Amino acid sequence: MPDRAQPILDVQGLKTVFQTRGGEVHAVNNVSFDLVPGELLGVVGESGSGKSVTMMSLLGLLPSPAADVRSGTVMFEGRDLLKLNIRQLRSVRGGEIGFVFQDPMTSLNPVFNVGMQIMEPLRKHMGMNKKAAAARAQELLELVGIPDARQRLLDYPHQFSGGMRQRVMIAIALACEPKVLIADEPTTALDVTIQAQILELMKDLRDKLGMAVIWITHDLGVIAGIADRVIVMYGGQVVEHAPVKELFANPAHPYTRALLKTIPKIHGAREKRLTIIEGQPPILNAAPTACPFLDRCDVAMAVCARKNPQRFAVNAYHDAACFHADPLEVAHAG
Repeated sequence: MPDRAQPILDVQGLKTVFQTRGGEVHAVNNVSFDLVPGELLGVVGESGSGKSVTMMSLLGLLPSPAADVRSGTVMFEGRDLLKLNIRQLRSVRGGEIGFVFQDPMTSLNPVFNVGMQIMEPLRKHMGMNKKAAAARAQELLELVGIPDARQRLLDYPHQFSGGMRQRVMIAIALACEPKVLIADEPTTALDVTIQAQILELMKDLRDKLGMAVIWITHDLGVIAGIADRVIVMYGGQVVEHAPVKELFANPAHPYTRALLKTIPKIHGAREKRLTIIEGQPPILNAAPTACPFLDRCDVAMAVCARKNPQRFAVNAYHDAACFHADPLEVAHAG
């Protein structure tokens, strides 16, 4: 793997806590990762692993004061996003960093036609007049593969299918030519045929526009076909990070190996029974003091109950938060 370019986004030590009636919920625990221009970073993990909360923390999209980003840095082109005021953050959101949410029906405004919704960021962030914004909105609908784009600008969200609404959301996110696009499970609610179309669309757009993409999903099968690198999240933290081919060929964390076993496989003419991960994700009512995967792990050691493992290097481009990835701990346990 060649030397990587300078990151456009560099997240270090991110911690986010929610205040609830039942006490604190430590949703994001010391998360670190980076993103270089033009690459697609996959973020995978089951529901509740902290994927979406991590990405929403970067852009101040979580409800305040319930959500509190306690610590960390989010460096984007020399600026720490966590230190920007709300006006500065709004300039970054939609302008320099685009966000595609999971459900377009709750993200699109039902009382405005899609043309107005695509034109809004163009007029706000790029200063276009109405005529120029309308022309660009038509171009964007054409770019994301919506036929008869000029006429469809006048249509409302309910007049589009689920897949077409997601394409509209992508068009809005791309309107200001962002340098980073964050896509939060954008194909989860779509059938498999439309999912494949959206995935192909995103790959084409990345190649054409050269933007970096963060793709959040619970589906490792999706990541296999589009990502350059992957971070695996569990219990609000990154438990493994590797290039996508390395992750599939040499998974180092027990959770990653368990996830890979849940991917459906067809062996000859017989379909193999699906594997499930026994147990439940951890309750995050305190900062972790042990490995979060301890209760579900079939290779746990005594040290796993005493300490939360750091991310140990498997090789130059691969790390895992597992004591089995640390030769010293394995030797000591033996």
